[in-house]
Amino acid sequence: MRNLSLIYSMRKSLLLATLTVALMTGCRNGTPQTQLQKSPGQEGDSRFAVRGFHVDLRIQVMTMDALKALADELAAFGLNTLVMEWEGSYPYLNNATISNELAYTREEVKEFIGYCERLGIDVIPLQQCFGHVEYILRHDRYSELKEDRKEISQLCPLKKEADSLLFADLFADMASMHSSEYIHIGGDETYLLGHCPACSLKAATEGKSKLFVDYMKMMCNIIIDLGKRPVMWADILLKYPEAASELPEETIFIDWNYGWKTNYFGDIAALQAKGMEFWGSPAIRSHPDNSYVTCWEKHFNNQRDFIPYAREAGYTGIIMTSWSTSGLYGFTWDVNYEVTDMEQIRNTYPLSGFRILLASYAEALRTNEPIDPKAFVVRYAADRFGFTASEGETLWEILTIPPELIVNGKPATSSSIAEMRVPVEEAMVKMNNLKPLSNKDEFEHFRLMLDIRDHYLRFREAESRFNSADFSEDEKDDLASDLEGLIRESKQLDRRFSRLQKGFLHESEIAQQNMIRNRKLMLLHRRLKGNRTL
Repeated sequence: MRNLSLIYSMRKSLLLATLTVALMTGCRNGTPQTQLQKSPGQEGDSRFAVRGFHVDLRIQVMTMDALKALADELAAFGLNTLVMEWEGSYPYLNNATISNELAYTREEVKEFIGYCERLGIDVIPLQQCFGHVEYILRHDRYSELKEDRKEISQLCPLKKEADSLLFADLFADMASMHSSEYIHIGGDETYLLGHCPACSLKAATEGKSKLFVDYMKMMCNIIIDLGKRPVMWADILLKYPEAASELPEETIFIDWNYGWKTNYFGDIAALQAKGMEFWGSPAIRSHPDNSYVTCWEKHFNNQRDFIPYAREAGYTGIIMTSWSTSGLYGFTWDVNYEVTDMEQIRNTYPLSGFRILLASYAEALRTNEPIDPKAFVVRYAADRFGFTASEGETLWEILTIPPELIVNGKPATSSSIAEMRVPVEEAMVKMNNLKPLSNKDEFEHFRLMLDIRDHYLRFREAESRFNSADFSEDEKDDLASDLEGLIRESKQLDRRFSRLQKGFLHESEIAQQNMIRNRKLMLLHRRLKGNRTL
């Protein structure tokens, strides 16, 4: 349906005019140097045309009631777009092999999209078509498409006929269910680009940019022929930009930046100067967040710094991402690397605990001034929990305790795990003195996250005894006894977690998250006790 090209050309001309101002002002290290000129009547209007939020359903699959409640909240916050990374939770029609045990029905998906549209929210499907396709390639039906027989995250881009047949069907399925003018086709983190012999040869003779662009151009054209606009992550194109101009002009590129300097992946302004349209993307959950730590201050600062930059740089949309996992997986293999099972590497606390970051995102979109994270948290604590200003500052202190990681059994910066525990224990005392007057379950997420981190650190401290050079057989029973105390506490944490997630996640997902969070503790205890159980 190429008759859309005139509309896109007009949009492109308007975008270029806007970008000329942005590029002339210049930015240094991500800090805007001057304000863009605003059209008459636009004074104080800081809203992007696309103001969106991304839902990651690769793991932690939300119930349909929870998705609708989220849509209600997004609409109340003034957001107008929802990017749905359905992955295996989508009810594929002709490729039902891909759908997993938690897949929604087609009736549920259609009804949810209609629900969002009645709220004024456009639902954009995200269908990965190059990298991050383990959930497709794990199945025998699609295994011939993979770039590597063992590392199954990526398709071979030179198997064009088979790839185009598969994704023409998947994209058509998405287009039939979603009325949005956009389909997000992924394209990020294709780390195996040029890996197989055929791809290596093409990369050597024509360049990695050409290898990447030729494939993504094919995918984009499938989308355009469906009457839609393709959206893709920009990291790989920015790294290999030489053939970028060959991509269709309808394509939109998303610069995802989770706290690093501007142009981390490559020269964005150079592509904008060619007329390419960009959206921006910060995050409220990303590396190194996991089940035991959330880098709250990092995410607040990401909003403070990146959203004003995206506005100044002329980005026409913004999509807040929220990653439940890293997108990397561990596998159980059989002979010839046949996949028996796969499990995600790294889990984060579920999205239910992050309303405060969603609220600050909405605030950042409403104002032309960068948000002040501490001031925002103090106001939020007053509005949502009935706290005094002093109590709000205490909440800020709790959220900003050092999110230090343990690497190879040792603290990344502290001298010992015991030292790491000091600010956590101090924060727990402060937390116990805070008594919310309203929205108590929302506040209970903060309390549970902190208690989970303390439990984790105490386990890692016990584990360090097991790994010490002087650990002996005589100490096994004492250490096992200590672990049994932690196991009893873990069961209490599991119950609290289950109560707070009930109705938000599916029951099986709740059980899996509890199991994964406690797995290392349980395995060490089993090793110490043999076949004996509690």
